[in-house]
Amino acid sequence: MTQEPHQHHTEPHAPLTTASAAVDGGDTGLSKKGLSAGSVGLIGAIVIGISCVAPAYTLTGALGPTVAEVGTQLPAIFLLGFIPMLLVALGYRELNNAMPDSGTSFTWATRAFGPWVGWMGGWGLIAATVVVLSNLAGIAVEFFYLALAQAFNNPEIAELVGNPLVNVATCLVFIVGATLISYRDMQTTQKVQYWLVGFQLLVMIGFGVAAFWHVANGTAFDPTQVELSWFNPFEVGSFSAVVAGLSVSLFVFWGWDVTLTMNEETKGSRTTPGRAATLTVTIVVAIYLFVAMGSLAFAGTGTEGFGLGNPDIQENAFFYLAGPILGPLAILMSIAVLSSSAASLQSTFVSPARTLLAMGHYGALPKKFATVSPRFFTPGYATIVSAIVAGGFYTVMRFISDEVLWDTIATLGLMICFYYGITAFACVWYFRKLWFKSGRNVFFMLVAPFVGGVILTVLFFTTLIDSMDPAFGSGSEIGGVGLVFVLSVVILLTGVVIMFWQRWKRPAFFRGETLSRAVAED
Repeated sequence: MTQEPHQHHTEPHAPLTTASAAVDGGDTGLSKKGLSAGSVGLIGAIVIGISCVAPAYTLTGALGPTVAEVGTQLPAIFLLGFIPMLLVALGYRELNNAMPDSGTSFTWATRAFGPWVGWMGGWGLIAATVVVLSNLAGIAVEFFYLALAQAFNNPEIAELVGNPLVNVATCLVFIVGATLISYRDMQTTQKVQYWLVGFQLLVMIGFGVAAFWHVANGTAFDPTQVELSWFNPFEVGSFSAVVAGLSVSLFVFWGWDVTLTMNEETKGSRTTPGRAATLTVTIVVAIYLFVAMGSLAFAGTGTEGFGLGNPDIQENAFFYLAGPILGPLAILMSIAVLSSSAASLQSTFVSPARTLLAMGHYGALPKKFATVSPRFFTPGYATIVSAIVAGGFYTVMRFISDEVLWDTIATLGLMICFYYGITAFACVWYFRKLWFKSGRNVFFMLVAPFVGGVILTVLFFTTLIDSMDPAFGSGSEIGGVGLVFVLSVVILLTGVVIMFWQRWKRPAFFRGETLSRAVAED
């Protein structure tokens, strides 16, 4: 049901031209955008956050490749990957407490470092989400036909995915459906997500319980005793394997920051989004550890049969393990991955739409992007643009090459490091006058975001250098340089070109007249 306008509507203000830096009670240089205030509670924000992370979809693709790199130390790598995510999430929470704004990385980096860095921070978030939107739609298509093939016991149905016309047409239907839900009010989004997220979590927990049950009853494929060494990252063979595992971890945890982009629509906009972000990351790591341990205990790390080291099953581990673990209920896992990708497809629209809205609102993009639906109080124009770009991107890439699409997804980790890192350092710099006011400030405003930002920066440059190798990713190359490197550089340079174009068209933002630099004062 749509909320009544008088309940939630906040009239948009013109962008402010002056800004002090007061954290409490003063002008922060920010202004409302007409979104539906107070329409999302803590539980709703957590559910949407988990949905955006898409644990079932993410883990089925990440389980095998990560085991191939680190073996039984899979839980250790997940915990290690959890650390920078948690540290960055703590920094996000501090920034949100001081400056709740739907532009998140764009707005906060602009306030800390100025318009140029802020613009590129926003571009990194938009590029990452548009890339993953197209991939989520493609995965939803794959599991849609896979579930139909299992339901009707007809393997030929699953082969329809290989038909480019059928594939793209179905993909666009999923994108249109997700767009229609995202365009409506946040209550609609929450209702849809409660069902989709609840179902996938129940199936994943049931999968883990069933795996341990098989181990206890001696019916597991390769019963493997759970050991404390699984949680020791120092037992991983090499540093490069740790880096490779951490790169995967970035992907499996990414998406929790959607809870922050909803801050102008959340009850308790200063505290609830940050709390939801940290709880989302914590819940997700608990699910990952439980399911990963169950899978390892059941299947082991062998390279034959259902062993997680078998390259033939690594691209979709849950599909191959579901039968021996869940028996006649195996189809539930396919439906869970389908619901996971479909749910994430819908909830992921939240981030780019609200970032584009903020960029339009503060004059960093055309004013059309600042348009809010008068009926639903959502960023209608920005949502539609995100959908068109994601659909067009998927269509073009699907007809060119499957490898190009997957190599583009490999660049997602670089984009995550890029804009998460900028935001983490923005937290450190914005609060620089408050670092030593208390022990709490030292940790949450300096140490946590700085360490998180440094880890992400190291991963960014390490992965960027490695991706120059033509063997990186799918092995595709352009002029002897790896395609992942080329795509990453092209995406970032495209952002730079558009930024300079906007500087020429809309100089007010870049002169700091619509959103100025600031520093937090006590």
